[in-house]
Amino acid sequence: MNSLFNLHNVCVVLVEPQGPRNIGSVCRAMKNFGLQDLRLVNPQTNHLVHEARQMAVKATDLLEKARVFTSLVDALADCVTAFGTTRRFGKYREDLLHPDEAAEQILPLSLTDPIALVFGREDKGLHTAELDLCQRFITIPTDEALPSMNLAQAVALCLYELKKGQGRLQQVTTGRKRLAGVKNMEKMYEHMETSLTECGFLNPQNPDHIMRAFRRIFGRAGLNDREVRILRGLWSQIESLHQQQGTGDEK
Repeated sequence: MNSLFNLHNVCVVLVEPQGPRNIGSVCRAMKNFGLQDLRLVNPQTNHLVHEARQMAVKATDLLEKARVFTSLVDALADCVTAFGTTRRFGKYREDLLHPDEAAEQILPLSLTDPIALVFGREDKGLHTAELDLCQRFITIPTDEALPSMNLAQAVALCLYELKKGQGRLQQVTTGRKRLAGVKNMEKMYEHMETSLTECGFLNPQNPDHIMRAFRRIFGRAGLNDREVRILRGLWSQIESLHQQQGTGDEK
């Protein structure tokens, strides 16, 4: 069963990492647990310096082939689902998953599609706008005396649960739907926000308040391409009806 799950389809995304030693340690953890795709978003340090290589040890090949992106949107463009890590608990952070629970969801998806594990800055984590790009959230249960973990340690813990999950899961649901992907979902959200703002449902001064609730709903649903097309058809119909109403009011 282990061979069915393709951890090569799981990428680790570090947003604005600050320490070269952390980046090198992440590479070592990835090699330990069978992952090979590291993506760096606006790294605040040179990830190829001696300190990073020193910590990577025999995983310097992952360090050298790490891809660098200028935005998280670009880093997630080919992924169908992104799991963002956070310690922030709020009304937009429902259904937080522990790493073992996340592994159970990630492994079946990794059979055929790229999946992202997104980690934030060492000091501030992921910003709200960056968490908006993630469909599910992972939190690591820690003690309140020191709740924030070292970046490389957090990555290692999550990857350990993925590797452990390979042996624990006994079957994969067949015939599962292929998810629409982060890029298509973001286009749908843009279309949705425009349509719902034009018809007066969203407050143009603060559309994010309601849009984040929709992101959580659709993120949990796991939409495929057909479902996204149906929803975009609905947004287009709303736009058309609003335009017709506007034309009628002018007569």
